[in-house]
Amino acid sequence: MSSDSDDDMPLARTNGKHVSEAHISKAEDKALDKAQDKAMEKAGSKAKNVAVGISVRNGPVDEMDIDEPLTNGNAKRKSRGSTSKAVNYNDSPEGESDEDAVPLAKRQKTSKNVVESESDDDAPLAAKRKPGKLPPKATETAYGESSDDDQPLTALAKKKVEIEQHAAKEAKAIRAKEAKEAKKPKKSVKKEESDDEDVKPKTKRKSNGTASAKKSNGVKKEESDSDVPLSKKASAKKTNGKVKSENASPAKKGKGKKDESEEVEEVYRWWDAPKKEDDSIKWDTLQHNGVVFPPEYEPLPKNVKLLYDGTPLTLSIEAEEIAGFFGAMLNSTHNVENPTFQKNFFRDFTDEVKKTGGAKDRDGNKVAIKDFDKLDFKAIFNYYDGKSQEKKARSSAEKKADKAEKDKLEAPFTQCIWDGRKEQVGNFRVEPPGLFRGRGEHPKTGSVKRRVTPEQISINIGKEATVPTPPEGHKWKSIQHDNKATWLAMWQENINGAYKYVMLAAKSSIKGQSDFKKFEKARELKKHIDRIRKEYTKDLKAELMADRQRATAVYLIDKFALRAGNEKDSENEAETVGCCSLKFEHVTLSNDPPNTVIFDFLGKDSIRFYQEVRVDAQVFKNLKMFKKSPKSDGDDIFDRLTTTQLNKHLTGYMPGLSAKVFRTYNASYTMSELLKDLKGSNMSIQEKIKLYNDCNRKVAILCNHKRTVGAGHEAQMEKMTDRIKGLRYQQWRIKQMMIDIDPKIKKKKPASYFELHEDLDQEWIESHQKFLIEEQKSKIEKKFQKDNEKLVADGQKEMKAKELTERLAVVGELEKKFKKENKTKKVDAEGKGPSIEKCETNVEKLDERINTMNLQAEDREGNKEVALGTSKINYIDPRLTVVFSKKFDVPVEKFFSKTLREKFAWAIESLEDEDGWEF
Repeated sequence: MSSDSDDDMPLARTNGKHVSEAHISKAEDKALDKAQDKAMEKAGSKAKNVAVGISVRNGPVDEMDIDEPLTNGNAKRKSRGSTSKAVNYNDSPEGESDEDAVPLAKRQKTSKNVVESESDDDAPLAAKRKPGKLPPKATETAYGESSDDDQPLTALAKKKVEIEQHAAKEAKAIRAKEAKEAKKPKKSVKKEESDDEDVKPKTKRKSNGTASAKKSNGVKKEESDSDVPLSKKASAKKTNGKVKSENASPAKKGKGKKDESEEVEEVYRWWDAPKKEDDSIKWDTLQHNGVVFPPEYEPLPKNVKLLYDGTPLTLSIEAEEIAGFFGAMLNSTHNVENPTFQKNFFRDFTDEVKKTGGAKDRDGNKVAIKDFDKLDFKAIFNYYDGKSQEKKARSSAEKKADKAEKDKLEAPFTQCIWDGRKEQVGNFRVEPPGLFRGRGEHPKTGSVKRRVTPEQISINIGKEATVPTPPEGHKWKSIQHDNKATWLAMWQENINGAYKYVMLAAKSSIKGQSDFKKFEKARELKKHIDRIRKEYTKDLKAELMADRQRATAVYLIDKFALRAGNEKDSENEAETVGCCSLKFEHVTLSNDPPNTVIFDFLGKDSIRFYQEVRVDAQVFKNLKMFKKSPKSDGDDIFDRLTTTQLNKHLTGYMPGLSAKVFRTYNASYTMSELLKDLKGSNMSIQEKIKLYNDCNRKVAILCNHKRTVGAGHEAQMEKMTDRIKGLRYQQWRIKQMMIDIDPKIKKKKPASYFELHEDLDQEWIESHQKFLIEEQKSKIEKKFQKDNEKLVADGQKEMKAKELTERLAVVGELEKKFKKENKTKKVDAEGKGPSIEKCETNVEKLDERINTMNLQAEDREGNKEVALGTSKINYIDPRLTVVFSKKFDVPVEKFFSKTLREKFAWAIESLEDEDGWEF
């Protein structure tokens, strides 16, 4: 133990880094206490109003096009939508947000925000970052306000305290109940399965796969979306864990018989099936057809060449393909202008050129490629861009025919037979070769991803099953029969040596069981959360530095949803961190207001994590101690703690408990408590949806699952405002038609009824009229084109341009009508048999639409700093959403898209006949 006199001695150094003393002296503790008391005294009333445990400000992050985290396969990289496109005034499906309509992985891709890379690769991470302009400092009510309720941050903090206090009482009650039941004598009757049995932690199952434990068995988490269309959700009576899908049988009479080749789909209700004795055995029989390989490379035409210093080069097929990778993506300036991307590409390209006989000019003379800046890829880019434009210009019929052909070829690979039942395969395509992009400032960005051959692929299949036939002239690396693994095929990619796996789809029973176990583990944490919080609060003052650091880390993970973090090999991976791997420069301490901590680092997937939070005084003091001089940039904050040690400590409370379980528990338990207080009997569907979203939003705030405002948020809000104004204009025109039908109506209604809404002015009206004219013109032209395509497909002649001209005549009439209305300020009645009653009905309908859209706009504005989809899909038990849906009689489709309904079929159907389920 360090003596009091050791305070001024420098910290120990390990591997060039300063390491905290093993013991904390009483003198140091007292000195920090005095400094803390002075700071609090100076703050005065500020100190009393500190909202502890909630983030008060999120910083900005810069957008970057990145590779999606794939299980395998060639996911398409989609370009970002322009915010300058014409406004679409058509209402989106009620209650289903844009966020829900997009698969999670792809949605994340559009919101990934990382710092821009710089040429100085050796500079420290903090120095390389260009954080940009931070948002204005938050006031006391800047965050934590719902759109319909001005709730100050301090009020939400109090709510968080109430929830934590209730959790402690509930944990004690659960343990007391279990202890009481354990003392009861066992009855000699057949044991019935109960919900409590499902909650009990299972024995720790063995890892999947065959890779080494050092790489976490190489298993990369599969994304929740699938390239394969998911089948319709079944809803039928169960029979021994299986049901026949009602949707699979012919539903409409008079439509002809269903194709005899189509089988009636069976849905496996694993949640009703008997529990397996050995949880580590995943299957008894397994049959599948392997993987789909990308097409072979098509050489460039002879007139399309890579230029070097103006000289056309003749390259080997292998080198030409690599040159094509770079040339095809010249429009992705963020990548091709990145010095690290250029350096890695140039190294791999020139290595391939040398290995395959070198580059030659027209006369066959060798050309030494030494300078990247002398390479000219424009001809290659123009060639591939031209092919891309041709592909886009295909008719709808051609696109459908191509898709049908592709689907037919891939159909055998989309499903496997798992224990005698069909299961959907997630991504069965092998990744095509290309240039690695990576996430954030990845040191290997621009490196060549090599083509994967069958000789690199291991197949996992049942012993009695027929092994898939590899492409002609090839053979598989190995054939395995590992029934404790859930992967179907596996290979190792060449960039980072990571293992890629073909797994089952998100809707499969295996994935469903994985989700179920995750949420059940979070439910199990309910029993222990009070003891864990009590012990880490006590250890915040521990004498041993290791104990104090561990307690502080658990506090941050529990309160602020920080990930545990793992050490990275900076030479091969982007420098991302979590709680246990935080560096000196990632944590800034401030006493204005008191006990404020600013976290600023690159977290998972190189997304910049910026949060300004208020912590307990003891935690602030501890962080100050962990940053004690002479520590500086590069030194670890938690230098006596690793993620492995942290998780090992947590398993002492509960089998299988790790840092990530806290995120799921906090989100689900908080949502559960908020939903209990809800009342909404006399609300519309849209109001109930907003009520749910308000709870979801509070979960994100209370659990610190916030995000920065998206770059396109303002444009989206402007678009919604324009749509509402468009409806108001439509309403005004109908009211003017009422005057045209019966001028006496003006005396029967108040004058304000016929007035133009204050949000509308003549300039906006004229602009909107132009939009309506262009919209109608566009619709007519598209309809004409589709009609012609249909005629050609049926073997008939196309319509002549004269037909289009005649159809477009109505556009001219509409333009004249608007000009007349603007001049006379009068609107002629439209439609068949116009009447006052019909107009009033239409006005009322528009009122409903306007109110609905106003609610949606308020909801979206309230969600600008909250990723509702992320918390709803990943952290909140889906059964809570189903409970809300049943309680308030709102279709579950309003909360879960089709893909999510299939993913969470177990949650939806397991609660069909159950009332009163609680997390």
